[in-house]
Amino acid sequence: MRPEISKNEPYKGDVQAKSNASHGLRDLFEVGLKDIYWAEKVLTKTLPKMVKNASSPELVNSLKNQLTETHEHVSRLEKIFEVTGIAPTAKKCDAMQGILKETNNLIKETDIGMVRDAGIIAADQKVKHYEIATYGTLHAFAKTIGENKAAELLAMNLNEEKKTDAILTGIAMSAINRQAFKADVITNT
Repeated sequence: MRPEISKNEPYKGDVQAKSNASHGLRDLFEVGLKDIYWAEKVLTKTLPKMVKNASSPELVNSLKNQLTETHEHVSRLEKIFEVTGIAPTAKKCDAMQGILKETNNLIKETDIGMVRDAGIIAADQKVKHYEIATYGTLHAFAKTIGENKAAELLAMNLNEEKKTDAILTGIAMSAINRQAFKADVITNT
């Protein structure tokens, strides 16, 4: 529970910041940029595994397109590092690592076919939603701190992630979810 705060005194928090803590919005921007750079680079290694485990041609095609797009996102992020003067360093993203661990477990714990495809789509959409949140935030930060070229590049990545999320929903709803449900009904009868 938050302690009572005087109207004249700002709340200072109850967690002591690390000595290397972010001190301003540009610092937060840099941390977020390094975080998503790590995430995108790891996705270039994870998406091929998802392709190998998907059975729907439409899903396989979407995942292959995402791999191409992810390489482009990495290139754009490297351009952002260049135009902002930030060292192009990847910082391990705990959130993405957790999502990808869950993805690997889901693949192992589902039957090959439409059930696994439905799971791959669900896992991939968690990745997309994380990326959408991150790119949206970084875009807002870039605009606020006057990094207009970075904002433009981040908006491109953001828009592509949103389109991919919509495509995945379409693939799931067109047949995969229904077929996975039918497998469930057959198994339980």
